[in-house]
Amino acid sequence: MVISRDSLPQTRRWVVKIGSALLTSGGKGLSRAVLSPWVEQMARLRQAGHEIVLVSSGAVAEGMSRMGWSRRPHSLNELQAAAAIGQMGLIRAYEACFQKHGLHTAQILLTRDDLADRMRYLNALSTLRTLIDLGVVPVINENDTVATEELRFGDNDTLAALAANLVEADLLVLLTDQEGLFDADPRGNPQAQLIREARVDDPLLDQVASGSAGGLGRGGMVTKVRAARLAARSGTATIIASGAHPGVLDGLASGEMSGTLLIPAQEPQAARKRWLAGQLQVRGRLTLDDGAVRVLREQGCSLLAVGVTLVDGEFQRGEAVVCVDRHGGEVARGLANYNAQEARRIMGQPSRRIEEILGYVDEPELIHRDNLVLV
Repeated sequence: MVISRDSLPQTRRWVVKIGSALLTSGGKGLSRAVLSPWVEQMARLRQAGHEIVLVSSGAVAEGMSRMGWSRRPHSLNELQAAAAIGQMGLIRAYEACFQKHGLHTAQILLTRDDLADRMRYLNALSTLRTLIDLGVVPVINENDTVATEELRFGDNDTLAALAANLVEADLLVLLTDQEGLFDADPRGNPQAQLIREARVDDPLLDQVASGSAGGLGRGGMVTKVRAARLAARSGTATIIASGAHPGVLDGLASGEMSGTLLIPAQEPQAARKRWLAGQLQVRGRLTLDDGAVRVLREQGCSLLAVGVTLVDGEFQRGEAVVCVDRHGGEVARGLANYNAQEARRIMGQPSRRIEEILGYVDEPELIHRDNLVLV
């Protein structure tokens, strides 16, 4: 689906990022009265058929409140301590609010390294996919407690964009204290006009994005534009909208003209495959039978172990392998759900026998179609 305003009600999977300023009461820690309306809107989105992945700030702000700190710490160890303290209150508050609507939540803490390492990338993807299938709302935050400066996402806008890549979201919603992206700074120019819609590769975005940030958060319009471009790598559209408007999520779901819509330069499937193909460094080779080759090429299905006749190389779960036909011609490339030794044991076998052979089952597919690129 190529996203437009009119198509927003038909989108399926949303990643919603809510910043610290929208969850606190005057910067004094989390406020249930402020948080509850957000949860109510997300519950209605779920009822309307949308899948929700929530990326929430607020842990550091809550930790600061609990410790009586009036200013955000600058040292990494104090930020980590504040996040660890505040994470307890953040998740407790979300759990209580979502349970009022009969919805379960799950806490997901990530670092950049979790998404750079192929095995951990697949582990995170499998977990999130399972949670979404179970109807659970994942609540994602950066793992500030263990992150170092080299591993930090730097802001939850970036984390939300990478999460959108991970789960192949249709829409990324970045909620802020501004109406959206303007053609000039509205705080200094009363004639500034809201940009209703633009492509993410429009050079104008670089000229008009403002890098200023509030006292509690780390993001600004520069990070939001950057996040939109990251999300677009997998074909995800981005909305930058004001969280100050009551019912903003409800309005977006009905196609209202609020905020700025940033549209990917490519259609979702092409963007996803191009991004994935650029990440692959082949570590092994799988030889497929004629039936498996035909299914991959004609039906775009996942690769099952039953269609594999030979496994070459030594690769780990999450590393890339090339799939070839019986003549050695390249068919596809993808990320393996099992390592080379495991793949050799289950090749030629139906998926129902994986647990019997290995003693466990990670995935029923050797390579899931979402992580497979035809060549």
